[in-house]
Amino acid sequence: MSTQTPIRVRDIMKTHFDTVDGLDTVAAALDKMAHVETKSLIVRRRDENDEYGIVMLSDIARKVLAKDRPLDRVNIYEIMTKPVITVDPEMDIRYCARLFTRFDISRAPVVRNREIVGIVSMTDMVLKGLKGR
Repeated sequence: MSTQTPIRVRDIMKTHFDTVDGLDTVAAALDKMAHVETKSLIVRRRDENDEYGIVMLSDIARKVLAKDRPLDRVNIYEIMTKPVITVDPEMDIRYCARLFTRFDISRAPVVRNREIVGIVSMTDMVLKGLKGR
């Protein structure tokens, strides 16, 4: 068993991420993307009783582009995953990687007190996490 200090999700997560509304069209959502490295969009909750969603660029490719659907006629809620699996910022990245593997996901929002504080990906865990060991 390793005695190294665990690397936490908070240490490697991205704190800049793009959010969209479920009623936004795919065209509008793509226009709103502010971060070049964005591969996913967090779908905001409608109210405090709702849950977050996520839409990946791969969802847009598979469910819109490949099916030749018009970007301005498809709403985010039609192609998003909701509820989305979230992780705590204090989680050890080893457990986060196991969670991602178990559910076959590549990224997840990081949530503290029901608010998104970042997003973490398998790539972040490997490139940033293992580099720090």
